[in-house]
Amino acid sequence: MTNTQEPSAEATAPDFDGMAPVIGVEDPETAAAAADSDPDIGFSMVAPELDIPARARQLAHRIAQQVRDLGPEGWVRVRAAFALTTTGQRVRLAFSDAGERQALVSPTPELLTLVREHRQLSAELGDPWWRLELALTVEGELTVDHDYGDEPFPADQLFPPADYLADLAAHPREELPTWLAAYLRHDDRQSRTPLRAAAEARADRESGYLPVVSEHDFPDFPRLWSRWAAIAAAFVAVGSEWGPRVLPSFAWFEGSRRSGSSLYMLPGGRAVLSGGVWGAKELADAYNGAADFPRLYAGAPEWVASPVLNTRASGGMLTFCYWWERGRWYRGESPAATELAAAVPGIWTAATTAGVITDLITADPSDEQRSAVAEFVAAAERRDVTQAVLEAAFGSGDLDSAHYQLAMAGVARLGPEPLPELEALDAVRHHVRTEGIDTAAYPLDRLRAERLPVGWMVYVPAEAEEPTIDRALYYVADDGVVEATTSSMPASVYLPGLERRFRQRHSQ
Repeated sequence: MTNTQEPSAEATAPDFDGMAPVIGVEDPETAAAAADSDPDIGFSMVAPELDIPARARQLAHRIAQQVRDLGPEGWVRVRAAFALTTTGQRVRLAFSDAGERQALVSPTPELLTLVREHRQLSAELGDPWWRLELALTVEGELTVDHDYGDEPFPADQLFPPADYLADLAAHPREELPTWLAAYLRHDDRQSRTPLRAAAEARADRESGYLPVVSEHDFPDFPRLWSRWAAIAAAFVAVGSEWGPRVLPSFAWFEGSRRSGSSLYMLPGGRAVLSGGVWGAKELADAYNGAADFPRLYAGAPEWVASPVLNTRASGGMLTFCYWWERGRWYRGESPAATELAAAVPGIWTAATTAGVITDLITADPSDEQRSAVAEFVAAAERRDVTQAVLEAAFGSGDLDSAHYQLAMAGVARLGPEPLPELEALDAVRHHVRTEGIDTAAYPLDRLRAERLPVGWMVYVPAEAEEPTIDRALYYVADDGVVEATTSSMPASVYLPGLERRFRQRHSQ
């Protein structure tokens, strides 16, 4: 990027780092031939009286010709970008050769004068453009684009706010693109420092203001978190640079159309989900004076603060904020979740999540693939994804990196892989013999095993004629630990403790 506030009177055209010419620029003896290949954008150069659009087209032609004349030997195409306001200008002229090497060239004062004149003509037609882009080939093919800020400007062609404010004073506009209006006018209105968050939370409590209880917007947080992690793992498994990602206690998503969100998991069973939908009408109306700014943090507790908010808040582009506590979602003046689909991954239901993952894997899934992906999502919700489940769902791909995503999210199985059934039976036989337990009424050759989430339940089935009595019952965790109990203890009561002890043993 070249800052051209005071351009040199004699701009030079550098070569491509000493490259040999690929296609030469015409010399004086071929000037007539060069005229035949000048860019043609459909108007006459000799028209005595031209209206404003025609004059603008003529100027674009002259600008292209002057850009062309600056090309170094061997150039085949050039991309020119001019960013202007009444107080600033930035220009990038990038010539490329047939080998895609680039040479950046400085503009001449004459070229900049033409560009400023072109912008003034655009102001006479309505709002002046912010950026003018030209693409030109050595054969004379020309395209011209007038940028009015529908998309954010490249960082190297973005001026400080003061330049745009000065330009707006000279050329008032009825409406600004939301991103540019936020860039100029956000005034840190969406920032919420811990100090400010505490003060606002106290004020809400004292006034009796309560947030909206979000009953039917998002799934409960544990399921949402697990599904987010499952989709993140899927995108990683197939090698995609897109899609959501997770880190310990933090997840984020950036869509392909500038919408996105972040999800923070906080101590005490709390969470914050916030982000922005690109083109949200309520934000556009607010920045252009047609509505009040939504109070996204109305009723929020003091821990909903900038450190756990999506980065859009720092630029005034946040459009929603939800928080989770006491087993429920809450929100202030944020839109309902039905308006936020572009900013979050497909976490609405287990079927939605499975559908996103299946479509990512193949365009024509088999019933077996659908079933494997559904089991993968279910395992993620149980926080019990194993390597075998991953392999069944994805077959191949970067499964190690996918498993790492799941592990950071806490939804991969902790500890060893599932213990084979035969090893579980053998572990019980070894335990019985080691403890010297009488096996006369408990024949070890009749042992049976039933699979549990983190191990096996092993027992000798009672014969039909045997009276109902307490019988020995064993639980074998996947790390081989054997726990003895009796049939009088219901499995539904015993299992939570078994799983807790197993996970505690493998939590480090």
